[in-house]
Amino acid sequence: MARVGAGAGWGDNYIETVTASQTLSYNDSGKVFLVGTDALTITLPATKAGVRYTFVNSGDDDAVLITISPNASDAVMGTIAAVSMTASDDGDLTNTKSGANKGDWCTIVGDGNEGWYIIGGDGVWAGA
Repeated sequence: MARVGAGAGWGDNYIETVTASQTLSYNDSGKVFLVGTDALTITLPATKAGVRYTFVNSGDDDAVLITISPNASDAVMGTIAAVSMTASDDGDLTNTKSGANKGDWCTIVGDGNEGWYIIGGDGVWAGA
């Protein structure tokens, strides 16, 4: 993993390149994750109020599928472009491989109760 910046925190001053599936921790809050390897799953911890992650597709166009998987009792809620999440527990958020572009991104924040809210994003995403 390549690391750039001073340290994790709310200043969004920490970038991490993801090359293998992994499970995030609360200590990863504030990081920007660059994902350029196809078919990776990034698993989220149980929701916690204020925890925030940003994911960026850094791979070639139409080449990288990114799956963001919440805890089994958490939902992902909100909309990216014209795609709305159904807010069902354990529903994955994916940057689809077909139609994905380098630079597609999303930012989510935990509410500490129901799950994760999408607070920004662009690109071709899908979810349940």
